[in-house]
Amino acid sequence: MDQDSIKSDLLKSSIKWNFNPPSASHMGGIWERMIRTVRKTLTSLLHDFNERLDDESFRTLMCEVEAIVNSRPLTTVSDSPDDLCPLTPNHLLQMKTSVSVPPPGQFQKNDVYMRKRWRRIQYLANVFWSRWRKEYLVSLQQRQKWTIPKRNIQVDDIVLIMDDSLPRLQWPMARVKSVEPDQKGFVRSAVLKTQTGELRRPISKLIMLLSSKS
Repeated sequence: MDQDSIKSDLLKSSIKWNFNPPSASHMGGIWERMIRTVRKTLTSLLHDFNERLDDESFRTLMCEVEAIVNSRPLTTVSDSPDDLCPLTPNHLLQMKTSVSVPPPGQFQKNDVYMRKRWRRIQYLANVFWSRWRKEYLVSLQQRQKWTIPKRNIQVDDIVLIMDDSLPRLQWPMARVKSVEPDQKGFVRSAVLKTQTGELRRPISKLIMLLSSKS
């Protein structure tokens, strides 16, 4: 490729690429961490089911993976206490406010061995969602040794609720309405306001997304 010609054409649109030096993926920071979680999950998935994918099926699966990864919440759309709609990369990429929903139906492991490639891809997409979501949420929820005091969850914090029973592309977000500390003052559970009502959950099932003081 003619690098100078490409650079000249991109500069006409005010686009300038800055590349990390070779063998310095750690300089990528957040996006390299995201690539690692996706690659780790895909490696495991393809190791188990690669013989069931042709080129077209693989491209379709990667589109589903892209939709899943870009559905993750970044922050709230507005500062209104009653607005709990998350802002996701899909909103910025597609310029749409509606949330994509997975196709209806129950997809099982037996679908991988059927001739209907669509059902096969939907099952594999569900497997990726289940595995990657756990990997991604763990990266947000730091659990170092409890030798240093950490900030308690506080009222008006925005949190993600861990719920393994939800279908893919669903990220339940809530605002902390009240907290329930123990005798030592450490918050152990919280009452949450969601889009559909109120819930009470332990902090082990909550992941801080946006601090009330940020």
